[in-house]
Amino acid sequence: MLYRDVYRTIFDNSESLETKLDAMKPWQLFIKRFCDIVFSLIGLILLSPVFLFVYFMLKKQGDGKIIFSQERIGYKGKPFTIYKFRTMKEQAEPDGPQLASKYDGRLTQIGKLLREHHLDELPQLWNVLKGDMTMVGPRPERRYFINKIMKYDSRYQYLYELHPGVTSEATLHNGYTDTMEKMLKRLDRDLYYLENRTLKMDFKIIVETATSIVFGKKF
Repeated sequence: MLYRDVYRTIFDNSESLETKLDAMKPWQLFIKRFCDIVFSLIGLILLSPVFLFVYFMLKKQGDGKIIFSQERIGYKGKPFTIYKFRTMKEQAEPDGPQLASKYDGRLTQIGKLLREHHLDELPQLWNVLKGDMTMVGPRPERRYFINKIMKYDSRYQYLYELHPGVTSEATLHNGYTDTMEKMLKRLDRDLYYLENRTLKMDFKIIVETATSIVFGKKF
């Protein structure tokens, strides 16, 4: 594979990973972070009625917490807490971590609706504002599944050079990552993003994500 050849060459070079891998220059990263703050603030304000609507729907459902929090691995391999509206029944993983699927039997009735329209992801705007996440970047994963991926493909470590994102090209076109094969395909797409990302690419992904949500396109 091309990526394996590229990364092997880079690994043998003494220069830093960030210099060699990340296509974005420092001034672009500054603009990206500035846009993250602006977009997340505007999103939290403009979408506050949606937040309230979802809150009352889950409150009426009345079978657990409204906000779901979970540890994920982010920039430089550091853990952080991700926030979502809860879509699954309480104690959804009695036997340990499980991958979520499109038609997951653990989803609540309202949870299915939230997942279908990606409304469960809205609290992550707070993660973006805090700096744990960015609007566009690889989806953050749990340590348990990262370890599994690393057994198949150690290139996952290079994603630590990126802040995890709310959306990505892989999110839009790879579907639910409910199998190891899809996880590895997502990794390839995320590595491509790392080596080729631009502000224009980010803008395109945000527009495509927003358009897909508004028009009810499944992804």
